[in-house]
Amino acid sequence: MGQQIPVVQIETPKKNKKNSTSIVTRSYTGLFRNVRLLFTGFLLAIFFFIPWINWNDRQSVLWDFPNGRFYIFNTTFWPQDFILLSALLIICAFGLFFLTVLAGRVWCGYSCPQSVWTWIFLRIEHLTQGERNQRIKLQNAPWSVNKAIRVFAKHFLWLLVGLISAVTFVGYFTPIRELSVNLMQFQATALSVFWVFFFTLGTYLAAGFLREKVCTHMCPYSRFQSVMFDDSTLLVSYDAKRGEPRGTRKKGQETETMGSCIDCTLCVQVCPTGIDIRDGLQLGCINCGACVDVCNEVMDKMNYPRDLISYTSERALAGGKTHFLRPRLVGYAITLLVMFIGLGWGLSERAPMRMDVIKDRTMFRENLDGYYENTYMIKVINKTQEPRSYQISLKDAPHFQLNKEHILSLQPGEIGHLPVTVTQTQALTESFVPVVFAVHDIAKPEYVLTTKNNFTAPVGQ
Repeated sequence: MGQQIPVVQIETPKKNKKNSTSIVTRSYTGLFRNVRLLFTGFLLAIFFFIPWINWNDRQSVLWDFPNGRFYIFNTTFWPQDFILLSALLIICAFGLFFLTVLAGRVWCGYSCPQSVWTWIFLRIEHLTQGERNQRIKLQNAPWSVNKAIRVFAKHFLWLLVGLISAVTFVGYFTPIRELSVNLMQFQATALSVFWVFFFTLGTYLAAGFLREKVCTHMCPYSRFQSVMFDDSTLLVSYDAKRGEPRGTRKKGQETETMGSCIDCTLCVQVCPTGIDIRDGLQLGCINCGACVDVCNEVMDKMNYPRDLISYTSERALAGGKTHFLRPRLVGYAITLLVMFIGLGWGLSERAPMRMDVIKDRTMFRENLDGYYENTYMIKVINKTQEPRSYQISLKDAPHFQLNKEHILSLQPGEIGHLPVTVTQTQALTESFVPVVFAVHDIAKPEYVLTTKNNFTAPVGQ
């Protein structure tokens, strides 16, 4: 019999029960942190301030669902323009696909609302409870007056940020000035109060407690984004050839048997999802660059070259060259360009008015001259942001005439209804004859819309 090989049982270190469900991150500085702060600060400024900007005596951006109107600065979209809004959402989706192929989950790391609000809440934790070690110590400490005050301050500020965010978000769907005044005076509608409470609680829970669980377990994007990666996609990656084998050492201590990684674990401590990037590409990595910044800082202190962890591609790590002009990326770029052109054309060709013609239920009636008349209801929508006057007429209708001249004046966004009577002027050979109605803007005659309907009369009359 051969020699029996002893089995060594490795015990997995037990996590601290009080910290097993939360990730306590460390503060850091660096290039990518500054880029993220500038970019997310810009996006937050847009989100919080745009609803308060007035445009032509109304809120600049307002999704007025009760009235079926969507205001975006100088443009008013109606339900009939839903195809344009759908096209915009499709463009955003393809833009996200393009970014994913180019640089992985960079959207998650720099722009995703979940990430942005989580960073805000983490900053509040830092302000109220101190640095990482202090927060861990406070979590493990028994309850005291100091701990109660700090915990209360944190949750109070979390709820305050959630409330401000919720009021702002709901303010995109109902006038925010009116909503804010009504909330402060306890006169808001039950529906408004419900949605403000709902989004306040949702922000509080998602950014305060769920955090990385949203990114790793709830977000569908994290599940399928990896299928869009290729060997030239820029990802936050650890250079194992240079870093391994890792090990602790003092500054200036050189060794040929160890790599550049000093195993300080700072890359893990700053990660908002708690992963170890040295284990390779993982579902939880959101490409925020936090580990890149902190690792570069350590490399500088050790007088080692930077970019042990960096934004790079699998091809580059293998010694090759990252290809930017690759079929998938070029395909997405061309698709985006075509869709942008299509959306621009659709917006430019979008009629500043709309007309619908509905025939009266009475099929026809005979007038004193022995000719037959049909009555129609004309509905005209002024889609512009200026008062307009419209003239209703018939186009290419030698057998018919309107009973009188019809001019309809409408305010911005107003819907006008006008009954009109069409009279036959010659005998007809068919019972149903097409009639083309035209409406044109008196101030801008080039804006003309036509709609067809039928004129009904007995044959031979």
